[in-house]
Amino acid sequence: MNVRELQVALGERAYPIRIGAGLLDGDESLAVLAQGRQVAIVSNETVAALYLAPLRRSLREAASIEEILVPDGEAHKNQASLDIVLDRLLARRFDRRCLLVALGGGVIGDLTGFAAAIYQRGVDFVQVPTTLLAQVDSSVGGKTAINHPRGKNMIGAFHQPKLVLADVETLRSLPPRELSAGLAEMIKHGAIADVDYLVSLERDMEALLRCEVEPMREAIGRSCEIKAGVVAQDERESGRRALLNFGHTFGHAIESGSGYGRWLHGEAVGTGMLMAADLSRRLSMLDAASCARLSEAVFAARLPMRAPRWSAGRWLELMSVDKKAEQGTPRFVLLEALGRAVVRRVPDDALAETFAAFGEGWGGDGDGDAEGQRTVTASPRSKR
Repeated sequence: MNVRELQVALGERAYPIRIGAGLLDGDESLAVLAQGRQVAIVSNETVAALYLAPLRRSLREAASIEEILVPDGEAHKNQASLDIVLDRLLARRFDRRCLLVALGGGVIGDLTGFAAAIYQRGVDFVQVPTTLLAQVDSSVGGKTAINHPRGKNMIGAFHQPKLVLADVETLRSLPPRELSAGLAEMIKHGAIADVDYLVSLERDMEALLRCEVEPMREAIGRSCEIKAGVVAQDERESGRRALLNFGHTFGHAIESGSGYGRWLHGEAVGTGMLMAADLSRRLSMLDAASCARLSEAVFAARLPMRAPRWSAGRWLELMSVDKKAEQGTPRFVLLEALGRAVVRRVPDDALAETFAAFGEGWGGDGDGDAEGQRTVTASPRSKR
C-alpha cells in the first residue's frame, strides 16, 4: 500500500495525516485507535451507503460501534444536527474514553469535531474525509463548528483529531462540482504559500479532474504539508493561520447571503479568491498578470467566476459577522504576490469597485447560485 504520512507538529496534540488509496478498508492506525473503545461513526445516508461497511471492518477491534446519521448538506450543519449526535451518545451511555469517527465531507467533519470537543468536556475523534475539500483543508487543523443563521462557523471550538485518514479512492464517487470545490482550496494553498505548487496544479489539472491516484495523492500531500506547517506555527489563528482564509471573507458572505447549500464552500472560496486578488490589484499590491494567472487556475478547475449581484451595503452587512472582523469591520487576506499573503483592512471605495466588477454582466436574481456564475465556454484570458 503506497501511503504518504505527514505529521501535524503540535507537541502532545500531534497527529498523523495518512494519504493513499484503499486506506478505508484495513488501515492499522485506525484499528489501533479503536481497539477496546466505544466508537460512534457520524455520517450521512449518501456517504454511509458507500463507505460505512469498509470502515466498520477497520474498526473490528472496537468494543462497540454506533452509527449516527445526520441530514446531508451545509444547510444541516446546525444545532439540530449537533443535538442528534449528542442525544445518541448520551442515550447509549458513551463514556469519556469513547472515539468519534467523522465519515464524510467538511460538514460531517466540522460537526463531529465540535461534538467531540464539547461531549463530556472533550473526547477523541478521527477524521475520515471523503471529499477533496475535506481531505486538503477542513479535516486538518482542529477547527470545528456549526453554522448560525447570522454567520458561518460562528459557534465552534479548536479540537484536534487523533488521526486524519484520507483515502483518495473515495474521491472517485464525487460529483464534478464537489471535486472542483476541493480544487479551490488547493489553489488557495498555492496562491498564499507556494507558487511552484500552483504551477503544478495548473499542469496537472486535467489529471486531477479525472481523479488519477498518483497526481491526486501528491497534490493532497502538498496541500496538507502547507496547512499543517501553518497550523503548527499558529494553532488558534492569532497570526499566520489567518492567511489560510484567503478568499473566505468574500466566500463566507456568498454562502450565508445566498442561503447555505446553494453554493458549495469551495465554489464560494474560488470566486472569493478572484475578488481578493482583484482588490489586491486595485490597492496596487498585486500585478495584473498575477490576477490573470489566478483566474486561469480557477477557470481550469471549473469553478464559478462571478459573484452574486448585491449592493455594497449587503456585502458589508454579511461580512460584518466574519470571524476575522474586528468590531464589525471586516479584514481581508490579500496578495502582495502569488505565494505571499497579508491581512489588511481596506478602504470602502476599493471594496465597492470589486463588488461592482464581480456582479457585472450577470442577469440572475439577487441572491444567485453557483451554477449561474460559471463561465466555462472560454478562458478568462481569451475574453480580454
